[in-house]
Amino acid sequence: MAGDNRLETIDRDGAGDASSARGTGNRLLQRLSPDDFALIAPHLDRVSFAVGESLTRAGERIETLCFPEEGIAGVLDALEGDHRFAVGLIGAEGFVGWSALLGDDRSPYDVVMRAEQGVALQLPLDRFHAAAAQSDTLQLALLRFVQVFMTQMGRTIVSSLAHSIERRMARWILLYHDRIRDDAICMTHEEFRLMLGVRRSSVTEALHRLEEEHAIRSVRGRVLVRDRDVLMRMAGDTYGHAESEYRRLLG
Repeated sequence: MAGDNRLETIDRDGAGDASSARGTGNRLLQRLSPDDFALIAPHLDRVSFAVGESLTRAGERIETLCFPEEGIAGVLDALEGDHRFAVGLIGAEGFVGWSALLGDDRSPYDVVMRAEQGVALQLPLDRFHAAAAQSDTLQLALLRFVQVFMTQMGRTIVSSLAHSIERRMARWILLYHDRIRDDAICMTHEEFRLMLGVRRSSVTEALHRLEEEHAIRSVRGRVLVRDRDVLMRMAGDTYGHAESEYRRLLG
């Protein structure tokens, strides 16, 4: 694939041992200081999630923080009639359950595993609060990710209001590509409906335009990234700001 210059690549080396930050597949945990990670390491529990399985549901009490190591957690908002739309994505760069750090014990969104089976480390919320009481820097690191994710959500809103379907589609494919294991991504028309909120025919037309630019190749239920540089050009300023903020705030 040409132009493989992702802002963040998933590090999957030694993902079997959660007793060391370097042994996890979650980049946010890897960025913690050894002392901060030691406060929570004994309480981390590795779990698997099937595609479509919920990490948390809107309105439910938050019992754990969830740190993905593999897979994509889609953050979904719902309207009347159970029509759900994607407002953001979280992968191995972050965690799920952020509202518990902002003073709310319930999730405002559904968070569902998308595209591929996921693996995550779960931390009981009471164990996190106990650790954070001993370390301001632990809580600060997680709050900085919350800031980055709010930036991503803000760009999702602006892009939905101001940009073409093709530009928005290029952005979402890049967001998935950042968080997936290879260039072949499981992205069905239903997946694009969640992200773009348009008719199936509009999804098909936009995919054809991206194929004409040789950015992707669309096969049944999958998108193959052919040229990431072209995707970034097509996405324009809809992509890159939140990723730069991640580097600035989390190093």
